[in-house]
Amino acid sequence: MRDKSAPGARKEPRFALRKEPPMNVPAFDDDEAWRQWQAAWRIRGDTIYLNHGSFGPPPEPVRAARRMWQARLDDQPMDFFVRQFEPAWCAARDRLAALVGTRSENLVLVENSTVGMNLVARNFPLGKADQVVLTNHEYGAVARVWRRACLRAGAAPPVIARLPARMECEQEVVDAIFAGIGERVVLLVVSHITSPTATILPVAAICREAQARGIAVCIDGPHAPAQVPLNIDELGCDFYAASCHKWLSAPFGSGFLAVSEQQQQQRFEPDVLSWGRQPPRQPETWWDEFVWSGTRDPSSFLATPAAIDFFEHVGADRFRERTHALAGYARRRLVELTGREPPMADSPRWYGAMALVPLPPCDAKHVQRLLWQRRGIEVPVIEFEQNCYIRVSCHLYNTPRHVDLLVAAVGELL
Repeated sequence: MRDKSAPGARKEPRFALRKEPPMNVPAFDDDEAWRQWQAAWRIRGDTIYLNHGSFGPPPEPVRAARRMWQARLDDQPMDFFVRQFEPAWCAARDRLAALVGTRSENLVLVENSTVGMNLVARNFPLGKADQVVLTNHEYGAVARVWRRACLRAGAAPPVIARLPARMECEQEVVDAIFAGIGERVVLLVVSHITSPTATILPVAAICREAQARGIAVCIDGPHAPAQVPLNIDELGCDFYAASCHKWLSAPFGSGFLAVSEQQQQQRFEPDVLSWGRQPPRQPETWWDEFVWSGTRDPSSFLATPAAIDFFEHVGADRFRERTHALAGYARRRLVELTGREPPMADSPRWYGAMALVPLPPCDAKHVQRLLWQRRGIEVPVIEFEQNCYIRVSCHLYNTPRHVDLLVAAVGELL
């Protein structure tokens, strides 16, 4: 047996999630006590990471789960793929479906929300006379997906609905989206939480209005799981695409696409066709072909339940209180520095764990590059609607001290 103290011996992880008894979860404003949870992450020592909204690193228990599934695969591939994989895939899907509020049968596991959105664009029955509507706050890649889908269908480019310059009234947002919608519109693509502006949109009200008009709704939701409460069935959307590697902190390459029962009645196919389920099951279901798409490493999917365990161990309410409090602190400090008000109301109704604050006119890419090069601060600085903004993401490993260092660094550059 190898001596654990010997050079090259496997080191024990710095953090272990204990199921019994549960760890003491501190109050959201107890910075000292939250340090026990910060130990679950291995953020590089030269980095102040304020960009969980783009790429969210997983905590140690999730990394350990991913390594475990990879070891099972590598140690006996035949046993893993033939006997273990499909039951584990279905079990992971069950846990995820329960978290996001839908039946397991309505959901398939995909690598990220972009893959899910492409699946919708490939399968949605779009005709030459049909129109698709997006808002001006949609993620750039999503806009590209639907421009291509419209082009391939011979349809007009997507119609862009402009949201209010300042968002503080749900009905104003709904009215802005539907103001220019005509009879040819068959699909509305809208974010749950916008990527460039970090704004929580009133998707429930949007879906109700779309249903009343007979318009299908596809929600782009990569920022929603864990950051805000989510019940897909209650929303009543037709499609919901999301990533789990963001606020849930599941491994990179884990996401899902939910498809309503009504939309399942149409032919819905994966981009990659292989063997589906093995052996083939009867009766066939719409999701059969999504289970097996060829030989690959599925550990990111299968480790997602570990991320759900971690999230539930912290507690959804405590997680959201803590991360929103940090985002609110970042918002206040940056507004004090710049004197510029964000484009949404100061309320958890409109933003969660991400704060967006306008900056004076600047070269956004240059500012972002200098923050990294000079201070090791990883945070996106973007241009949107001809204005510059900084978007600060706050997760459990972040502290008010990180925000203070960011504000000082931004102050040096303005």
